[in-house]
Amino acid sequence: QVQLVESGGGLVQPGGSLRLSCAASGIRFSIYTMYWYRQGPGKEREFVATITSGGSTNYADSVKGRFTISRDNAKNTVYLQMNSLKPEDTAVYYCKAQYAIPYWGKGALVTASS
Repeated sequence: QVQLVESGGGLVQPGGSLRLSCAASGIRFSIYTMYWYRQGPGKEREFVATITSGGSTNYADSVKGRFTISRDNAKNTVYLQMNSLKPEDTAVYYCKAQYAIPYWGKGALVTASS
């Protein structure tokens, strides 16, 4: 049974930082491309960042220079370090594992508000 479990969300003031984690089980994690997506209030789900099995990364323009995606294959975990958070970063953040078919986590809420 495949499971992706996000953690690390919460409330942070604008300008603050959070680190999200996504722990995977039931898959051969090291061969999967991993993604972070987000869905803000009243918005569609959008791409945030991705990291390939080889470690190549790509980011949405809106988070480039502020967010960093990384992975630890020994821990079957992907991370999203979020710095200089803005109110518009408020969203539910989802991780996705993609190889032949995609698997999604249930999401973690991040709220950037004073």
